[in-house]
Amino acid sequence: MAATPAQVNRVGVAELSIPCDMLVFGGTGDLALHKLLPALYHLHRDGRLHPDMRILALARSKHSRAAFQVLAERHCRAQVARADFDSETWQGFAARLDYFAMDAGHSADFGRLSKHLGHVDERVRLYYLATAPDLFEDIASHLKISGLAGPKARIVLEKPIGHSLASAQAINAAIGAVFDETRVFRIDHYLGKETVQNLMALRFANALFEPIWRAGHIDHIQISVCETLGVENRGAYYDHAGAMRDMVQNHLLQLLCLVAMEAPVRFDAEAVRNEKVKILEALKPITGLDVRDKTVRGQYAAGKIGGQDVPAYYFEKNVDNDSDTETFVAIQAEIDNWRWAGVPFYLRTGKRLAKKSSEILIQFKPVPHRLFGDSEANRLLIRLQPEERISLQLMAKNPGKGMRLEPVELDLNLADAFNKQRRWDAYERLLLDVIEGDSTLFMRRDEVEAAWQWIDPIIQGWHQHYQSPRPYPAGSNGPEQLQRLLERHGRQWME
Repeated sequence: MAATPAQVNRVGVAELSIPCDMLVFGGTGDLALHKLLPALYHLHRDGRLHPDMRILALARSKHSRAAFQVLAERHCRAQVARADFDSETWQGFAARLDYFAMDAGHSADFGRLSKHLGHVDERVRLYYLATAPDLFEDIASHLKISGLAGPKARIVLEKPIGHSLASAQAINAAIGAVFDETRVFRIDHYLGKETVQNLMALRFANALFEPIWRAGHIDHIQISVCETLGVENRGAYYDHAGAMRDMVQNHLLQLLCLVAMEAPVRFDAEAVRNEKVKILEALKPITGLDVRDKTVRGQYAAGKIGGQDVPAYYFEKNVDNDSDTETFVAIQAEIDNWRWAGVPFYLRTGKRLAKKSSEILIQFKPVPHRLFGDSEANRLLIRLQPEERISLQLMAKNPGKGMRLEPVELDLNLADAFNKQRRWDAYERLLLDVIEGDSTLFMRRDEVEAAWQWIDPIIQGWHQHYQSPRPYPAGSNGPEQLQRLLERHGRQWME
């Protein structure tokens, strides 16, 4: 007998067993048009959405439904591979799309929205807040007052959740007054990446790594998320956030948690998130003068990338000319628990760097007795982008006379390993999880607040001790001070 949708697990998910509405606040913004709608189109194309599911974009712009469908098609054609875009399939997807002009800050507009939707109690309503965080509290409150936050409603919050611990707590409290925690989905698209999830499979499904995944065998760990792009059209937001709030507080700390966490007792939302919170709470604080020794803060200056001239950060659109916002951060972090005591975790992220890459490097310690003279230690490289692959570097004998060793790689290209099938975009997976009510890959309230608890003192230390961003040329690997962070301990960044 064929499995019903409720019986199918997250590996072979089926369409939702009941109809739902997905309402996207900020429905004409970059996130909605470039990420959410293309992801929903792919889910529709693959038969993952209930036939009666509706998608409603909400924004202040005055569009008719037909005009919005034209806008959505133009952006989806630009984002979806030509081989995956089919006009007939698009027509079926476009039939799901609707548009409603409203101001999310005006409570009266929610009454109009309620009338537009109609009162159908059995429908699940999914509210995706693709807006600035300062609207989160108002939207939740207005949904409650207008009767749109019923027991089947769920809410999705985009990062960042606030700009500090206090603001994150205020947002979480406001959301929690309307939606219980099981119906709140705090999204970090990095957790939807295939290779990120493979971290858990690599660690907990392979007996090869577990005995050596600890301080006794690992020298240090590097987590890098490097971008060649600048702030693009996000200058107004980015100049008040910076790399620390935009990337470290969420993406990099999430990767750190997955690398360092203990095995959960079972693979479900609460068990996985319990272990991640333990890692965040075990991070050694970086306070006061420690920020000088354990962090590097930078801002890109003019330079060249791909042969093209790139302006300095403070000449970007909507950025203050005297801005001291950091576009680069590197941190030496330490986890104070039995598994990781003494193992430094080096985190770095930046814009306008020499290459685009997201990588996790596990550097193992050298063998106790170097029988064949000096040789490089083994290392495991987990690459998230531009391609998804896992490489294990081992030492092997070079053919010929004598025992001359050289590093060789055991290389797993995940796309090749799984017959080059189309790789799901992170938002496809995460949106489907929201529809199914699976919060395993989403951040819990205490997880967000624990991350801010560690981040806030670093930002405060920068300001208290006048740690202005160090300039670095666009197209370089970051500020000169970056190398010193590792070199003083006899280590180096992997480039």
